[in-house]
Amino acid sequence: MNIFRRKSVASLQAEAASDQSLRRVLGPVNLVLLGIGAVIGAGIFVLTGQAAANYAGPAIVFSFLLAGIACALAGLCYAEFSAMIPISGSAYTYGYATLGEMFAWIIGWDLILEYMFAASTVAVGWSGYVVRFLKDLGVVIPKQFTEAPYTHTTPDDAPWWNIVRLFTDGWTSTGAVLNVPAMLIVAIITILLVIGIKESANFNNVVVAIKVGVILLFLAVGVAYLNAENWQPFIPETTPDGKYGWGGVLRAAGVIFFAYIGFDAVSTAAQEARNPQRDMPIGILGSLFICTIVYIAVALVLTGIVKYTRLNVPYPIALAIETLGQGVAWLRPIINVGAIAGLSSVILVMMLGQPRIFYAMSKDGLLPPIFAQCHPQFKTPWLATILTGLLAMIMAGLFPIGLLGELVSIGTLLAFAIVCIGVMVLRFTDPQIQRPFRTPMFWLVCPLGAAFCFLLMAGLPRDTWARLIVWMAVGFVIYFAYGRRHSRLQTVAVSHASTGPGPK
Repeated sequence: MNIFRRKSVASLQAEAASDQSLRRVLGPVNLVLLGIGAVIGAGIFVLTGQAAANYAGPAIVFSFLLAGIACALAGLCYAEFSAMIPISGSAYTYGYATLGEMFAWIIGWDLILEYMFAASTVAVGWSGYVVRFLKDLGVVIPKQFTEAPYTHTTPDDAPWWNIVRLFTDGWTSTGAVLNVPAMLIVAIITILLVIGIKESANFNNVVVAIKVGVILLFLAVGVAYLNAENWQPFIPETTPDGKYGWGGVLRAAGVIFFAYIGFDAVSTAAQEARNPQRDMPIGILGSLFICTIVYIAVALVLTGIVKYTRLNVPYPIALAIETLGQGVAWLRPIINVGAIAGLSSVILVMMLGQPRIFYAMSKDGLLPPIFAQCHPQFKTPWLATILTGLLAMIMAGLFPIGLLGELVSIGTLLAFAIVCIGVMVLRFTDPQIQRPFRTPMFWLVCPLGAAFCFLLMAGLPRDTWARLIVWMAVGFVIYFAYGRRHSRLQTVAVSHASTGPGPK
């Protein structure tokens, strides 16, 4: 059986034109706001402080620049594909059209790490801000119901090839039972996504307006309290355990790359865009540009207000406001509300993307038909959405944010690298196809984009690589046991073989 069989771009375009299961209601503003909704969230409100404290110090600014460059290169490739193949599935579909079914499966399985684990990661950060906000109001939730039951630290003496030890060692009980607030927000977002895409988009638009306004307010107030001593040294010296220095900057870039995955989620909504050929590039590149500027500004102000060594908390911006004293105490509840709203929109966009990946894979026969079922009234992939929500709830309730975030980053980087390679391959294998948006200087942008992604992957911890290997191994088992046998392309090939070429 040919595991590298490809779907033609023409057939994908015909499928996008004929499939009316999903509603085309999103315009360019909705798509840009979806991107901002996904990108501006955990990166600012959670991961910026942790990456600065653990890896890069104030040089986290350079980490954002590195990650932003990698995203810009990948974003140009995504823009070309999403305009040319406006169908649900994102990088999975693009891989199917360029590199074949096996690579499409790898990307699709990989994107589960990106979207489902991202929703769980952000839900943990959301929980931290909600618990703090309620505490300010006098409502205290018992600690055993607001944290993961275990934390994980990679054992220093475990070799990279000893996958068993990397998985089993380093776990410490926290005494907690479940992170209940994290599970609750995932359940609420799941219900909203089942009800409809337009309703979800309207909710996202309101939330994005709130969180962008709060971030701008934080920047305006924070600039007046900058302390240049907190930026010294800007690039901390490398420690014996490999933290800080330029190596730490690279490692931090790989970790915070998680914060940029919103533009990828925009591409999963291509089949629900009114004019995808024009609007998808606007949504992807517009949101990426805006968010990169915001990230760099927040990173500078945050590390200028608080010494980076104190930022290893789930609520770094709230901590920064606390250190400024009673003079700006009025800003604390506003920051918490902005963070809660912002993280809510990230969860929504991530959980919007994952069921649509399942939807596309199921339509191709690589997953059971149940994942492609749309609700007769709401016109959403409701069963896939509910399954995604249940799994995300379990992960958000059980696992710590650092472990989830690193898994999301490595999964995203691998998918982005394959998309960059796919654009270049299609330019040579099918140069005549109509491309509403063309990646400029593809001969430079595509290989550079893939190289940046692999470079950032190299900076991630070795146990993250081990988990990726195990995750992909499980995916291969599912593909060869089910997907390869039920693939629509395989069914068509068998049908043609059984009927023969027909009379001449």
